[in-house]
Amino acid sequence: MIFSGVSLCKRRNRCCWAFSAVAAVERLIKIKTGKLIPLSEQQLLDCSRNGGNQGCKGGWMMNAFDYISQNQGITTEKRYPYQQMQKNCDTQINKVATISGYRMVPENDEEALLKAVPNQPVSVALEGHGRDFQFYNGGVFTGDCGNSLTHAVTIVGYGTSKKGLNYLLIKNSWGQSWGENGYMKIQRNVERQGGLCGIAMKASYPTA
Repeated sequence: MIFSGVSLCKRRNRCCWAFSAVAAVERLIKIKTGKLIPLSEQQLLDCSRNGGNQGCKGGWMMNAFDYISQNQGITTEKRYPYQQMQKNCDTQINKVATISGYRMVPENDEEALLKAVPNQPVSVALEGHGRDFQFYNGGVFTGDCGNSLTHAVTIVGYGTSKKGLNYLLIKNSWGQSWGENGYMKIQRNVERQGGLCGIAMKASYPTA
């Protein structure tokens, strides 16, 4: 199962939480309206400062979802383009899409995570600084990684490889030259708490 109408993978290394959150919201809006609208990650970097979000120094996707809900919307990438750093929040922008809130997936529960994915993409934190992860170039990832939550991605599908390996399909923010055009198939149902690279430890998704 792979979602259609997911925007292209962008290269935005250290601001990953904003890109993970926007990817999930974009797809939810696509489900609601039938339109894929590129939304503004920069607005989240500048304006979502609740819960300890600190621009490109780090942040959490659920705090971004909460900001969009409380702000009653988010604007487009074209109207509020990415600047590669946190700047002053522009409050005089038109809002084109909104969400009602967000939900957390039960921690360390891969089955609950898998049940959430068919309804909408899910934002997750995982360990992404390891060599195996950073140099992934295709296939189902089964590499060496721990569970330090250092990176954020978006689960956009799942499946089973021809070799019988179950996987989750994640959209990264390291550009289309990384992995499989910016995506990774990461093994699921591994025998470790939190899943491979801790992918099931901190998962959330926006609600309509």
